[in-house]
Formats: sequence, C-alpha cells, structure tokens
Amino acid sequence: MYINVLVEIVNKKLDRTFTYHVPNTLVDDIEVGKRVEVPFGKLTLEGFIMELNVKPDIEDIKDIIRIVDEKSILNEEMLDLGKWLKETTISSLCSCYQAMLPKALKASHKTNINKKYVTYIKLETDYESALELASSSSQKEIINLFKDNNIILKKVANQKSSSATKTLLKNKIISEYEEEINRYLITNEIVSDIHELNDTQQKAFNTIKEYLNTNTTILLHGITGSGKTEVYLHLIKEVLKMGKTSLVLVPEISLTPQFIERFNSSFEGEIAILHSGLSDAEKYDEWRKIINNKAKIVIGARSAIFAPLTNLGIIILDEEQSSSYKQDVNPKYDAIKVAMKRSETHNCPLILGSATPKLSHIARSSKGLFKYVSMDKRVNNKELPKVTLIDMRKEKNHNILSSELEYKIMEKLEKNEQVLLLLNRRGYSRIVTCSSCGFIYKCPYCDISLTFHKSSNSIRCHYCGYTKYIDNKCPSCKNDSLNYLGLGTEKLESYIEEVFPRASIVRMDSDTTTKKDSYKKIVNDFYNHKYDILLGTQMISKGLDFPNVSLVGIINADDALNMPLYNAREESFNLLHQASGRAGRSSITGEVIIQTYNPTNDVLECIKNNDFKGFVRKEMQIRKTLKYPPYYFLSKLVIKSKDYKEGSTESKKVKEYLERNLSKDSIILGPAIASIFMVNKIYHYEILIKYRKEPNLSKTLLEIDNMYKLNKNVTIDFSFEE
Repeated sequence: MYINVLVEIVNKKLDRTFTYHVPNTLVDDIEVGKRVEVPFGKLTLEGFIMELNVKPDIEDIKDIIRIVDEKSILNEEMLDLGKWLKETTISSLCSCYQAMLPKALKASHKTNINKKYVTYIKLETDYESALELASSSSQKEIINLFKDNNIILKKVANQKSSSATKTLLKNKIISEYEEEINRYLITNEIVSDIHELNDTQQKAFNTIKEYLNTNTTILLHGITGSGKTEVYLHLIKEVLKMGKTSLVLVPEISLTPQFIERFNSSFEGEIAILHSGLSDAEKYDEWRKIINNKAKIVIGARSAIFAPLTNLGIIILDEEQSSSYKQDVNPKYDAIKVAMKRSETHNCPLILGSATPKLSHIARSSKGLFKYVSMDKRVNNKELPKVTLIDMRKEKNHNILSSELEYKIMEKLEKNEQVLLLLNRRGYSRIVTCSSCGFIYKCPYCDISLTFHKSSNSIRCHYCGYTKYIDNKCPSCKNDSLNYLGLGTEKLESYIEEVFPRASIVRMDSDTTTKKDSYKKIVNDFYNHKYDILLGTQMISKGLDFPNVSLVGIINADDALNMPLYNAREESFNLLHQASGRAGRSSITGEVIIQTYNPTNDVLECIKNNDFKGFVRKEMQIRKTLKYPPYYFLSKLVIKSKDYKEGSTESKKVKEYLERNLSKDSIILGPAIASIFMVNKIYHYEILIKYRKEPNLSKTLLEIDNMYKLNKNVTIDFSFEE
C-alpha cells in the first residue's frame, strides 16, 4: 500500500504531501488522520496520513518507519477544516493542523506524555468471607476498609500495611486493577445551580430554542448583568436532551475559572476544558476525553474552537467583540469565522453573546444575515451603574488618583464593599530616561522603548521578551539620574498601597498570572472577599461577576482612544463599557469613575450615558465616510525582511502587482512602515486594501504568496477584516 503523508515542516515551499510505502505488517493499522514517522532526506520526521491507496509516480519510494497513533487524531471534519483554513488564511496546511492539536499531538513536537493511571483493589469474595480468610490483624484492618466501599485505592491499603496487601493479593482474597484518571480536576469554589429564567431571559431562550438544528448565527445582545450565562446554561441543557454536544468559548483565560465552575455546578462530569493555563499533560487528557466521547461540553479560549466534538448541537462565543478571538501568528484565523464554518458543517446555531457587539455584526443583523436577540434588563432589575467623568486637567495635586476617586474608594472600603481599578498597561513605568543627557532605554531588537518592572528591577520588551537588569546609573553619561516616566499596573499597586494602607490589594495582569492556576486563585480569592481592591489590565474588564463590587475606577481612559487603529474608538468603548459593567451586579448600587484629560470626547459621553445605540450611530457614520468595515472589507499584507532596503523595495513591487491585478474600485494604501517598525530585528512594511467587491483578490494574493515562497529574505503575512 502507498499513502500520501503531509510532513511536519510548516515551510510553505514544502507545503504538499509526499508518497510513502506501507510495509505489509503495518497495513491493517493505517488510517487517514493518524500520524506516522517517516524518513525525509537525512531526517526522521512525523507527518499526517492524508490519503490511502495512491498510485506512485516514481519507483524508489521509502517505507514509513512506524505508526505513531492508535487512532486517528484528525477526524474527517478536522481534515476538511484544515484545508479550508489554509485557503482562507493563506497559510501552510501543516500549520493549520498544528493549530488544532495540543502540543503532545503536534507532529513537530515529539513530546512523550503518558496516560496517568491509579490502582484500585477490590474483594474477590464477600466481605464476611474475606474477613475470615484474613490471617493477621493488618490484613483484617485492610478488609475492614471494604465494609462501606466496593473499591479502595491500593495506596490507601499500602498505608495500612504494604506486606499485608501483597499477601491478600497473593492469596487472591483481593484483586487489583488500573484505571486511567485525568490530571485536571475541576474544584467548585463557586457553587450555583441552574436558576429559573426571568421574563427577559425566557424570551431570549424561547427565540433561540426555535433555531436549534439550524445553521443560524444569532447575535445575543445583552447588557452587562442581564444574565446571558444563565440563558447559555438552559440552551445547553436543551441540547443535551437532544443527545448532542456543546462548545463554549470565552475570550480571556481569566474568564474561565468562574465560567468553568458555574458550568460544572450544573453539568458535573460532562465538561472538558481547553485553554493555555493547563499543562501539556492536562491538555492531552482533556483532548482525549473529547475524542473518546467522554465530554459533552467543551469550555475554553480561542483554540478550543478546534475541539474534536462530534454531533455538535450548539456553539457559543461569549464576549464576541473581543479581539482575542483572532490569532496574531500564522495561521491568522478568526475563531468566529471558524465557528461559523463548524456551525454550517453540523447544522447547529452559533450564539455570539456580548454587551457591546462588534459593529460589523450589528450591520449583518440589520441586513438579516444574523438573527438579533436583545436582553435589555439586568437580572436584579437595577439600573446600570452611574458613570462620572473626571477632568484630570483640573486636579491640583496631579496624583494618579483624582480626589473624587480617592474619596469614593475610601467610602466603599468603609462600607466593606469592593473596588475594581482598571489600567490597561502592565509594568511600573513605560519609559526609563536620563534627566542629564536624555538617553532612553530602547529594545536593541525592536523599535520600542523598554518598560520598567520594579519587582524584578528589570526593563523588558513586551514584543520580543528582551530583559535587562538595571541600576540607577545612566549607561550613556554614567550619572545617577534615571527617571521613570509613565504609569503601569505595578506602579499603581504601589501607590494604592501607600494611600490605602489598611486595604488588602491584589493585582491581576500577565505578570502576576504566569504561575499555573494563579488567575483562578486571584478570581476566587477576590470573589470570597479576601481582597478589598482588585486592580489590573483588561483581564479584569470582561465577564467576571463579583457581587460585592460597588465601584469601578478607570485610571486613564485616553490611552486606548489614542491608539493608531481604525477601530480604536470601538475597542475603547467596549473596554470601558465592559469594565463599567462589573459594578453593581447584585443588590449593591454600582458607580463608575472614569479619569480623562478629554472629558468632551463623544465616546466617553456615550459611555457616561450608557448610550450604545448613540455610539453605534456616530461610529457607523465615521466608518462609512472613511471607507472602513462594515462598509468596506480590509486585507492587510505585512512584508517582513531583515534587510531595510530589500523590505522597502519588495513592498513597492507587491503594491505594483496589486495595482496591475485588482480592479480600480479597490483602494490600495501603502506601503508604509508598521506602527512598530522593527520587531526582533525584522523590519515590517504594511499594505492595506479596501474593497467592497474584489473578484480577483483571492487569486492575486495567492499569486503573491507563491512568488515569495522561495524567497529566503522576504516573507509576507496576510490578514483580513470584515
């Protein structure tokens, strides 16, 4: 038998299958979707079996070395999905399959993770007979363990007496057996059953229920605190009754502890978890639980969209507006588009839930492409929190906190209520500069200043990871005159500790959540009021539900608004509105204080008035005028090169090729240097294409991709917006 194998190399110039011969001794175990080990030149590589019984077009064909898997790790749907992903993202097929699998199963990672087993013992006769057969007090003590148990762990018996256990096994009074266990265990610190729906929730549930067993995308627009999660739980319960499975995605890893525990309370033993917070071994166990049909519900972050569930009955993406659903490395997939594809394959509904839906999805709903469902009341029937804008230009003391926010924090602490403070920038200071000579610490590999982290006394690049330990001496003029400018969460934490010395404070950002389960611990500890103040980056802004939080403070609302992105206003509104929604989610009245140097900004005015519709109206008009989504589609080409001149020259050639092959209706902008021009000593040039209809786009971009496949000095990345 001859088979076609896609080898592990993700290089586009080798992005094809190679034919191998299967020895007769292995023929019976060959299946499409399994991994095999094959000789490849002087190397030994792994690859995926793509096709069986092929006719070779050459004579000297090598044998495969061995079959890696007992059963296929890529089912038919995943194989087809990978091919679709390759076409839509212009990536290598191997990289698409690698994105779907946990590390232990990726062809390029020869990770040896074994299944974990525990050993149990059980009686080979009835309890009374076993007690009579036991010949020593130690043996009888072990037999007594079975008085109220059918099985016990062998290690428990060994703790009584390992020699007595051996004797009982030898005399066949007891027997032992192994059982596989999962390394990841869900512990419920937040226990809650499925609640009865209120009128608003019931109306949303009834509407969506009508679309089960249909390929329909439903935009569930529910204000913060409206109880979307409860609707999800009831829908999944309905899907389980139909004998089908459910897939639930959340955008940030910090959302999953509460989410998982909330779901596990309702569907204990039926859930698998897939997110980056798990160890490789835990991911391997969870993935195998899914492929062996032992999980009916999968919960996870972006990559969980590839969970190999069969017979899907519903797909839910919570906080669908989050940019974290888009992967920023190849293959640059959008989990929402992948979800729509899987929804089509399984003929099941896709629910996109959000308090601030994406403008492009609102536009699709208005055209009838998505079904629109609204939930416009909070579960507790309370009003949304009052939002106050503080003009920081009028603050006399120029402190990090305005006098109003400082007063309000003290007021809430005296009432034994909790406070959330959002600052979407980690580290201590953004810039380290010398007041004597003007020197600024910059990354030697990237075109960006280094951020100071006081806890480790180091400066770091948040793009390439470069780290340097520093003292207070300027490396240029040798004076002790370094200044630490700008504000990050670490500096905010130090300031809050000084101003509120009696308050217990915890910080949540990517620096404090590096250890396993650290995010879960922070979330649960704050939920259980072990801390009074939680401060952090956008990780704390979405999806988390803390009943005792009565105040949310936004330290600097201007940062996000001034980002050089076409959708900066939308991203800012989402972040600030979502963060505001963390206040007053129970019986406590919520308040929000937003600090800004631009209080007349129309986005902030809309947030102050909880006017999402007004924001959408204004932003849509701007997008229409400037020809941005949802009125125009965008395609971005990023030309990368280690050589400045070659990158510039080739990016101009790419633009010329686009101009020759695309219609005159398409708008081609650039090439221009990227906002971060150099990352890891690689220069980045960007070309942006705006279009409404461009029949030649796919063909032209594929031609450009093929032109540069063999170019060792220049690579091109493609991304798409709609």
